[in-house]
Amino acid sequence: MVKARENTHRTPPFSVEFEQALLAGCIIDGGTESITLCIQEKIAVESFYLPAHSLIYGALLELYNAGSPLNELIVAEKLAARGELEKVGGHDYIDTITSRIDTPTQLKYYIDRIRDLDLVRKIIDVATRSIEDAYAGVDDIKEFIDGVERSIFSIAENRISDSIKHANLPIEKAVALISRTITNRGETNGILSGFIDLDKLTYGFHPGEMIVIAARPSMGKTSFALNIAENTTASKKQPIPTLFFSLEMSAEQLALRMLCSRTGVDMVKLRNGFYEGLDHKKLSSIATELKKIPLWIDESGSLSINEMRAKARRMCHQHRIGLIIVDYLQLLASREFKISREQQIAEISRGIKTMAKELNLPVIVLSQLNRASDAEKRQPRLSDLRDSGSIEQDADLVLILSKPKEGDEEQEVAQDVVPRDLIIAKQRNGPTGVVRLAFRKSLTRFENYAQEKNI
Repeated sequence: MVKARENTHRTPPFSVEFEQALLAGCIIDGGTESITLCIQEKIAVESFYLPAHSLIYGALLELYNAGSPLNELIVAEKLAARGELEKVGGHDYIDTITSRIDTPTQLKYYIDRIRDLDLVRKIIDVATRSIEDAYAGVDDIKEFIDGVERSIFSIAENRISDSIKHANLPIEKAVALISRTITNRGETNGILSGFIDLDKLTYGFHPGEMIVIAARPSMGKTSFALNIAENTTASKKQPIPTLFFSLEMSAEQLALRMLCSRTGVDMVKLRNGFYEGLDHKKLSSIATELKKIPLWIDESGSLSINEMRAKARRMCHQHRIGLIIVDYLQLLASREFKISREQQIAEISRGIKTMAKELNLPVIVLSQLNRASDAEKRQPRLSDLRDSGSIEQDADLVLILSKPKEGDEEQEVAQDVVPRDLIIAKQRNGPTGVVRLAFRKSLTRFENYAQEKNI
C-alpha cells in the first residue's frame, strides 16, 4: 500500500509515525495555522520520505493556497481530482493518518523532526554522490571540492533560524547606537567610502545594507567601486577586509587598474607600449603595499546568487569580511530560467539583500540603468534602474553616477579631470541629494571634488 522509495543501499533515516502525525495535525487543525507554520519552517513536498505522504502534503498545500477548508473528505476529494487517491492508499489510509493523533498541539515538534531527518537524508545523498564521484576519478580537485562545498552549503541554507525576536533586544541595540552617536558627535559610524561629501550624507555604509551603484555603460561604475575597495582596505584607521565579486573583469585587470591608479600611470599609453618615464621603483613599492591590503577578488564569469552567498559565507568565516562588492547585478544567474527576466532580477535582488542581513555587513552591488535618461536627455533617476523595480525596493541606498546636469558643462576642473555627479536617489535612513566628484580620465579614478577644484 505505502512503500518507501527504493534504495539499493541502506535505508536512510525517516519516520513514518512523525510524517503521519504532521499530516494529521494539519488536517485536524483545518490547515490554516498548521500549514502556515509548516511553510514558515520550510517544510516542502520533498521533506517527506514516503511518496504517499509527499502527495498528501502537496494536496494540502494546493488547498491552502486556494483558501479552502480542510478535513479528511476534502483532502481525499482533492487527491481524487489529481488522480492520486489510490496511489496514497485511498480513504482508508487518510483515516489511518488522521487517527494517528488526537490534537495538533505538538505540531512544532513533528515539524522539527521531519526537517531534521530530511536534512540528514540530503547530507547522506550528497556524501554518497561525492564518494562515488571520487572513486570514479577527479580531473580537477579544486572544482570537485568546490562542488561538494556548494552542495553542503545549499543544504545548510535550508536550516531554520529564529528570525523573530522580542523587541527588547533590538531596542537595547538602538539605545546603544544612539549613545555612540551622541558620544562621537559628528563622526560617521559606518564603513567610510573615502569620499568626504558622500560619507557626510550617509554616515558610512552600515551592516545589513544593500547599496546600489547604478549608471549607464562607460560612466565608471567599476572604477568607483574599485576606488571604494581601495579606500576601505587601505584605511589607516581600520582596514576593512573586502570581498569583490567581479563577474565582468578578471582579477588581473582589476589589479592593473589599481596599480595604474595608485602610481598615476595612464593605462591606455601603457597598453600601447608608449609610456615613457615609468618609475619602476615606485611601481614596485606600491605593488608591495597593495599585496598587503585585505582584498579578495572572485573572478567567476558565471555565478548564481546561491553560489555567491555560499562563497561569501565561507569567506566571512575564514577572513572576517566586512564589506562585499558585486560587479554587477545583471550578470548574476538565477535559479529559475523559465520565469521572466524581471522576475529573475527580483529573485537576485532579494538574494543580495538577504545576504547582507544574514552576514550582517554592507553589500555594494553595481547595476545598469536603462536608456530612458539618454533618450529624454535628462539626469537619471530611481525609476531608470534596469530590469526590475524590486532593486529599488530592496536597496537601502541607491547611488547614481552621471555627467553634470544640463547647463553644467563638463569642463575640466584640472588637467585631465572632469566633474561627475553622484546622485543619492534613495537613502532609507537619511537625505537624498547630489554629491560632486572628480573623475581623472586617464587613470579612470574618482576623487573628492574639492581637492581637485583647488588644483
